[in-house]
Amino acid sequence: MKLSDVVRVECIRAQASIEDKAMVLCDIAALAGKTPLCRNISEETILEALQDRETLGSTAFGNGIAIPHCRLKNVHDFVVGLISIPEGVDFDAPDHKKVHLIIFIIAPTTDSTTHIRLLSSISQALQDAALVRKMIAAKSAKALYEKFLQAAEGDIPTYEPGKKNQLHIFIQDRLTFEKILGSIAGIEGASFSVVDSQNIYQYLKAIPLFSAASNHDHPEFCKMIIAIVERKLSNEIIRRIETITGSLAKCSGILVTVHELAFCAGMLEA
Repeated sequence: MKLSDVVRVECIRAQASIEDKAMVLCDIAALAGKTPLCRNISEETILEALQDRETLGSTAFGNGIAIPHCRLKNVHDFVVGLISIPEGVDFDAPDHKKVHLIIFIIAPTTDSTTHIRLLSSISQALQDAALVRKMIAAKSAKALYEKFLQAAEGDIPTYEPGKKNQLHIFIQDRLTFEKILGSIAGIEGASFSVVDSQNIYQYLKAIPLFSAASNHDHPEFCKMIIAIVERKLSNEIIRRIETITGSLAKCSGILVTVHELAFCAGMLEA
């Protein structure tokens, strides 16, 4: 799926002036109600679903961007819309900055995998800060739509099954882990698992012989992402990781290994 397939032109509003988060959600419900895909769903139902999602945690993810989303059982295809708010609005963002660009998703309840991939693809498309600024500055819905499609040009294509690699990604920082997982989760044809891990010093300090030598500050957070991907996509995953971390050769607190698989069959559910 490409983002251009699911952006609904009737669900785009540029240069909006909205006072608060509650009004943003109302505006989204009104815009979503304009598309034929939501003709049998009331604005109140859409609004309630958006509000329920926000109670789980803000869908703002920093840098002036939020991706409010919800799932509705009577929606049979994805609805993606855009709102630009040049003056910004408080959206409980983790970096405490106002949100200036809203990309919302109304999703069917029957396709969790595509929903996750769509969220990941949108967040990846918005990595270009200069292009995001151009989207916020767009003077019309048509211009905003065109700028968004420009940002979405780099969607990852679907590859036919072939030889596969296994990647191990060890991460010792929670925020870096969340960013990387969000960035790679949308890669189609890949399987991911997350394993809780611990630094070796967490074990050594419990052994009397090593306890004194291990009595220093070491990261307590440690996760390992195991990825099974088409061999052609290994470099893409590394590129996405380095977009977040910088050169892996100069990083600490993260380790990536790649292994060619002699045999691989089956697929994990998301």
